[in-house]
Amino acid sequence: MDLSDIQTLYDYNCWANRRLLEIIAGLPEEQFTKDLHSSHGGIHGTLVHALGAEETWLRRWKGESPTSFPTTTDIPGAAALLQRWNLNERNQLEFIQSLKSDSDIRQEIAYKDLKGNSYTQPLYQTMQQVFNHATYHRGQVVTMLRQLGVKPVNTDIIAFFRQRNG
Repeated sequence: MDLSDIQTLYDYNCWANRRLLEIIAGLPEEQFTKDLHSSHGGIHGTLVHALGAEETWLRRWKGESPTSFPTTTDIPGAAALLQRWNLNERNQLEFIQSLKSDSDIRQEIAYKDLKGNSYTQPLYQTMQQVFNHATYHRGQVVTMLRQLGVKPVNTDIIAFFRQRNG
C-alpha cells in the first residue's frame, strides 16, 4: 500500500458516495427515514452511521479519540446529511493532501475506540478500514433502495476506473 493507492481509494470512495447521495437527495423524506428493519434501521440511520464512522476516523487520524457517533437526531434529514457529508469530504481531502510520502501513511497512530480500548496501527490500515466500511454500508443502502422500488446506481470500483480511464 502506497500513498497513490490511498489517494485512489479516497477518490473512489468520494465518487461512489456522491453517486449514491444523488439518489438519496431525490427521495421523499418518508422513504429516507422509513425503518426498513435493516442496519441502523433504514437509509437515514445507515448513512448517519457511515458518515459518523468517516468523521470519527478522520478525527483519529488527527490525534483525537471521539467517544460517540452522531445520531439521526443530530442529523435530522437528507439535507442536513448531505451538507455534513460534503463538509467531511472536504476535511478528508485536506488531510489526504497533507500526506506527502509513503512513509506518512505507514506512521503508527494511537487512538481509542468508542469503548475506550487503546490501539496503535499504521495510518494506511485505518484508512483502508474507512473505505471498506463505506463500501459495506453503500451496499446495504442499495438493497434498501431496491426494497423501496428505487433504482440505485452502480458504485463498483471497476465502474469508477472505467469512468476515470474512459
